[in-house]
Amino acid sequence: MIGSKDQNIMKIKIATSQFPISADIKKNKLHVIKQMEEATNSDADVIHFPESSLSGHAGIDFESFENFDWALLKSATLEIIAAAKAFSIWVILGSAHRLTKPNKPHVSLYIINDSGEIVDRYDKMFCAGSIGEDDEELKHYASGNDFCNFEIKGIKCGVQICHEYRYPELYRVHKKKGAQIMFHSFHAGNMTPTRQEAMKNQVGKEFHHLNFGNTLPEITMPATMTSYAANNYVWISCSNTSGLESCWASFMVRPDGVTVGKLQKNETSLLITEIDTSIQYYDSTLAWRRRAMDGQYHSGSLVEDGRSRDKVGL
Repeated sequence: MIGSKDQNIMKIKIATSQFPISADIKKNKLHVIKQMEEATNSDADVIHFPESSLSGHAGIDFESFENFDWALLKSATLEIIAAAKAFSIWVILGSAHRLTKPNKPHVSLYIINDSGEIVDRYDKMFCAGSIGEDDEELKHYASGNDFCNFEIKGIKCGVQICHEYRYPELYRVHKKKGAQIMFHSFHAGNMTPTRQEAMKNQVGKEFHHLNFGNTLPEITMPATMTSYAANNYVWISCSNTSGLESCWASFMVRPDGVTVGKLQKNETSLLITEIDTSIQYYDSTLAWRRRAMDGQYHSGSLVEDGRSRDKVGL
């Protein structure tokens, strides 16, 4: 039944962030800590930040990691960890994670608990770029290869980062691991007018009126999150930068694919959503999803019939 409840009430309040991420680590840190305080004042259990929210994103917010101030990033991270303990709030923090030279850093999400401890770190597994690894994100970052799953208040959670929305296989793994809430951090913004115009032309201006956006990120990212929520029956918090020009605003999707909250694009703000995982929403694939995930590609029972096996007869 749509909207029905069982007796095991499992509630969590999520703050989904957006602010104008930049190359200025100090400024990013102030945004992060201020929003942590705002989230705490709203009784949020966890605050979810965009990709690269503390470090800024190489190739977009700054040119490269040459002469990057890693010491400043570390001290800013420690301040945020201390604030998580002081505010008693979980933090999913986007940043860069330095590796040993000459290896490139990871694009990462630090999972910080409400006691001010890093309980895990997720490193982006699919960075955008070509086979040569000398363009887009792979020019600046090294890919990770581990999934990240954890629990907040007994609720199973998972994380993914930006370009990984292109890989539905990742969400299936999280579903197999029992994820109920996904935190997907994006950095789809800080577009120059020239880049924005090029992206609009890539779509084709004659098709703008047929779509819910006029750039590929604005069209495909929210649509994919909607389908992933419904196909996998998970909540998805979608956090994005508001840096001008942002492709779309942060939002929250319910397990039936319904968007239940959305911020205004290009504005610094927080989206507060209270989730009750005991509520059962519409799930059209409940009966057969596990079968498909296990490689059995049909519903119901198969029949033995010659007319079924004959693929060219009428």
